Amino acid sequence: MNKGFTLIELMIVVAIIAIIAAIAIPNLLESKKAANEAAAISALRTISSAEELYNTRYSSYATLAQMSSRNLVDSVLAAATTTGSGKSGYYFEVDTSVSGAAWTTIARPTDWGTTGERNFRIDQTGVIYYNTDDGGTTWTSALGG
Repeated sequence: MNKGFTLIELMIVVAIIAIIAAIAIPNLLESKKAANEAAAISALRTISSAEELYNTRYSSYATLAQMSSRNLVDSVLAAATTTGSGKSGYYFEVDTSVSGAAWTTIARPTDWGTTGERNFRIDQTGVIYYNTDDGGTTWTSALGG
């Protein structure tokens, strides 16, 4: 009497594993995108707090590099710009071009559709807006402040 599995039994096990993987993998990718978006929102809130603290101390708003040099944001976040590697699938653009009297930060996915499907924006009001246009500039939906 031979002990072991038959070829049919092994093929059934492989087929079951393949079916489970086909169901699980898309859900994992969606979860990863949601986690990246939550991390981007958290980073925007950190940037907002750092901007207000910087403004209180120095009477103007700052870039990510300036805030990092004053230890108001971490260096990984400061490096997550369009020329950097991104943080949790997003990169950040801080605009202080209004004579240092206002600021806007935009978070965009590093790879649209893979790392995220929403752009986020925050300014000195503290309200986070989003859009679902790749490279879009219309910000109509608020997440709250």
